[in-house]
Amino acid sequence: MESLEALLTAPGAPFAVVRGEDGRLAYAEGPRTLREFAETTWAFGSTPFLISETGRMTYGEFFAAASALARRFLDAEDAGGYGLRPGDRAVIAMRNHPEWQVAFWAAQLAGLVAVPLNAWWTADEFAYALDDCRPGVLLVDGERYERIAAWREGAPEKAPWVLVFHEEGRDVAGARVERYGELPAADPLLGPPDVDVAPDADATILYTSGTTGRPKGAVATHHAHMGAIANPRYFAALSALARGLVPGQGPAPVGLLTFPFFHVAAFTGFYGAMAAGGTLVLLRKWDTDKALAAIRQHGVAAFGGVPATALQLLDRAEELGDPLPTLTGFNTGGAAAPPQIVGRLTARHGERIEPRNGYGLTETLGGVTANFGAQYRSWPESVGKPAPAVEVRIAGPGGEPLPDGEVGELWLRGQSLIRGYWEDPAATEAAFTADGWFRTGDLAVLAEGRISVVDRIKDMVIRGGENVYCVEVEGCLHGHPDVLEAAVVGVPHPVLGEEVAAVVRSRPGSGLDERTLREFAALSLAAFKVPARVLVQEAELPRNATGKVLKREVRLRFEPGRPGHPDGDLGRPDGDLGRSRDAASGE
Repeated sequence: MESLEALLTAPGAPFAVVRGEDGRLAYAEGPRTLREFAETTWAFGSTPFLISETGRMTYGEFFAAASALARRFLDAEDAGGYGLRPGDRAVIAMRNHPEWQVAFWAAQLAGLVAVPLNAWWTADEFAYALDDCRPGVLLVDGERYERIAAWREGAPEKAPWVLVFHEEGRDVAGARVERYGELPAADPLLGPPDVDVAPDADATILYTSGTTGRPKGAVATHHAHMGAIANPRYFAALSALARGLVPGQGPAPVGLLTFPFFHVAAFTGFYGAMAAGGTLVLLRKWDTDKALAAIRQHGVAAFGGVPATALQLLDRAEELGDPLPTLTGFNTGGAAAPPQIVGRLTARHGERIEPRNGYGLTETLGGVTANFGAQYRSWPESVGKPAPAVEVRIAGPGGEPLPDGEVGELWLRGQSLIRGYWEDPAATEAAFTADGWFRTGDLAVLAEGRISVVDRIKDMVIRGGENVYCVEVEGCLHGHPDVLEAAVVGVPHPVLGEEVAAVVRSRPGSGLDERTLREFAALSLAAFKVPARVLVQEAELPRNATGKVLKREVRLRFEPGRPGHPDGDLGRPDGDLGRSRDAASGE
């Protein structure tokens, strides 16, 4: 593998890197801005780009529509446009409609700063972000229009323009409000407006998930996004070479992308597809049977989704006896991947379907490491090696590099990292060192260049002075055949400080109980790591729209008086397995 990596990264090779004046590594070649990258897609012409439940859009149609909308953004208001200027913010809030991509890339072609917002936020959450970024235009679907209408009416300054997609019969009339379906047809011969976009200009503001507090606006330049585009292309090329193939040859890939477009895991997916002229199949919302039908109908070769949906897909395919004959790639992201995924894929499909996972954050604009194929099967608990333009450090308490095998905070530095947080210098200074290293907040270990993420620093349980990594315990629980999901947290203990607790979603009808799970965990975990409290339920675990388990809500399940709270002995230092309690109802 190392010789293949050198083949791709040697001087003059497609993924050669250079060190910039700021000390960061960056790719030596490639487009400089998202505008330049979007302009290359016109060459794919009549190739399908997006296939949804309501139709399909070719690359040619996509580029013409994005170009026309970009012109409308910049045209003066008295000429029928919105009178925006490069650098103004364009908020995008809608489901995974094909028009989401039109809106995002129109902003890039016009030199605006795209601000994709979480489509499942409440009106109050939208209001917070809108007050923070102060947009010049809102690009929303009918569902989201209802949630931003009150904010817009009470905006302290002149209300921004609103363009509504898929209004579906809703009343969206008003001053400075337009319906996308009523705009003039795009002229494919016009192209985008004439705008000079610099590589160091801001391209996006991506709000963090806010699982630990108020979301922060992560600001990324065009130069950073070019790194984010090159990273998946590099991993795809390395994967092809490892399988004896020539990168870039063969049919254009067809993928089922289930991540919400506003999430950086989706950026990794659609950037990779657009770079290769690939086709993306979309679902209006996650439905396992519809996903399997789409895979069959469109000959999907690559699946991309969070681990929860990936496991549901595998479960349903096994129930139906569906061999998934067209799939050759199975990608998970957005949350830690249980080791059982790669084992199940290999047991049922051999090496025909290549498993892949990786590591990325909002602040890295998507995946910056990848683990795939034979490497993944050999090291299923790893997130792989970093991309060429990414440096890794496992840092001790004082920021000093730790040797291989020692657990420390994962620090990253490279091209695809954000420049900081929107109008929040204190948060930026807390997250970045003076020489550009980003403190991820994740605990990790490095061995032979491979990274294994152990836990979030804030999620680690300190039980009687012993460190317990939640990811390790979750991985163990996932190994039980009747466990569909597991979330491990630390809860207060009067003697130990913290105790290990778990909420587990069981296979319906399995009869799984706490004692069985604790005995199973004790087979492979030290006694102090075995959860002292376990709630078993058939209901799904609470997750945000990006698939991350909401640990705050999980912890609340263990507060006295809460439904399903396990009464009685709250855990003993000796790890005794003799206690038995009723399983939670999950209601």
